[in-house]
Amino acid sequence: MRTIWRTLDRSERRDIAVVCLGVGVIGLSYGSSAVTSGLPLWVPMLLAVLVIAGASELLFVGIIAAGGSPIAAVLAGLLVNARHVPYGLGLPDVIGRGWRRVLGTHVMNDESVVFALAHPDPVRSRAAYWISGLGILLCWPLGAALGALLGTVAHDTDAFGLDAMFPAVLLALVLPSLRERDKRLAALTGAAIALATVPILPAGLPELLALVGLATLGIRRAAR
Repeated sequence: MRTIWRTLDRSERRDIAVVCLGVGVIGLSYGSSAVTSGLPLWVPMLLAVLVIAGASELLFVGIIAAGGSPIAAVLAGLLVNARHVPYGLGLPDVIGRGWRRVLGTHVMNDESVVFALAHPDPVRSRAAYWISGLGILLCWPLGAALGALLGTVAHDTDAFGLDAMFPAVLLALVLPSLRERDKRLAALTGAAIALATVPILPAGLPELLALVGLATLGIRRAAR
């Protein structure tokens, strides 16, 4: 681990640390929102350790808290995490072999993949992947646990704005992609479908139907 740590320079380690701390803050929002939505304390904490995927966990908890079907919640979470398939195919040498492959797959997330892909050199790419992945493995569950404990004490966490923290971060992450016309059209189509079907479909299904918006992206690119 010390060798991996020394492979990156100070600025790279600082960038990874900032991102991991940011993920921990989002975990705070996630944990508090889950508990104040009526879920037991252990649910967000267990999911944070076993899943380590903020978007799918929040979607899962949101659907369950809204009275949606557990099956729909699981399917929605799996769809959100389907992006990990190309992640794994693109980083076989980074993840390692044997028991390291098991742990490396577990700590695969958007942040660790981005940091790994930012380095063309395999050694530095591997170091960036493991440091960021293990950092998030520590910060995300810790943030979720603190948030869950906060949710048991302060029942109205909305007053702190924690409920808006994660959507705001997700929006900030998505906004640069929306500069492209095709992706903006796909996002707006998905949002329109979700908003139109919310009043008539059970919780969870509108989010799944929103993925139809991706079809517009494929159609426009195929037409060129």
